[in-house]
Amino acid sequence: MHEIKQNTLYLGTLAKGLQVLRAFDETHTELSLSGLAEITGLDKSAVQRLANTLHVEGMLDKDPVTRRYRPSHAWLQLAYAYYWSDPLVARAIPKLIDLSRRLGETVNLAELSGERIIYAARLPCTRTIFAASVPGRTVPALSTSGGQAILATFPAAEREVAIRDWHLHAHTSSTTVDRAEISRQIDDVMRLGYAITYHQMIQSEVGIACAIRGPDGRSRAAVHCSVSSHHWDDARIRAEILPWLMDAANTI
Repeated sequence: MHEIKQNTLYLGTLAKGLQVLRAFDETHTELSLSGLAEITGLDKSAVQRLANTLHVEGMLDKDPVTRRYRPSHAWLQLAYAYYWSDPLVARAIPKLIDLSRRLGETVNLAELSGERIIYAARLPCTRTIFAASVPGRTVPALSTSGGQAILATFPAAEREVAIRDWHLHAHTSSTTVDRAEISRQIDDVMRLGYAITYHQMIQSEVGIACAIRGPDGRSRAAVHCSVSSHHWDDARIRAEILPWLMDAANTI
């Protein structure tokens, strides 16, 4: 907060408008002014002005009956612009398509976004539910195979800070929240060259990931595949998924 106050180019009003936009997510798809005020912590009169401006500018749709706001198609236009601006997505998509066809399972391009993994591109399989097919989902990096694969490429000091400080949340009864255990898991990733996690985000889900390394050996993204533990055991994962996953990551 101190750094923001010292930044003379910082526009507080714009920042508050972005707070209103960030209030929307998969659990808050439509919001009233009261709901927006509660989530953002802004007073209702400010929220009313901000939401109205965003509506006039085409960023929010407003239901004429309920007067509740929801994201507009402008968000899709922003996402479209993002995909053209991220060269990694364009480079990865052909390999992800090939990988999806070979495996018959969901594959993703996972990118590091702060302390979280964001799924920038997703190729679902026939069994994939809607929530697992939409790009943009974020999950704690420490709890995912993609995040662990990426962190394993970081210098030791940065890796230790991440393991010590980054956010953890128990999504299932099996989610690992012991930071010492996570450190041991990432050590294994460094030794093996890939990451496998079990039941971390969804019970019975196995995540497999290989880092996409830059010329300096550091990674900001990974190729990720998720499968059901009911259909895939460890031996089959290592024999039938890992070779193709590692090839895709190395090629990208």
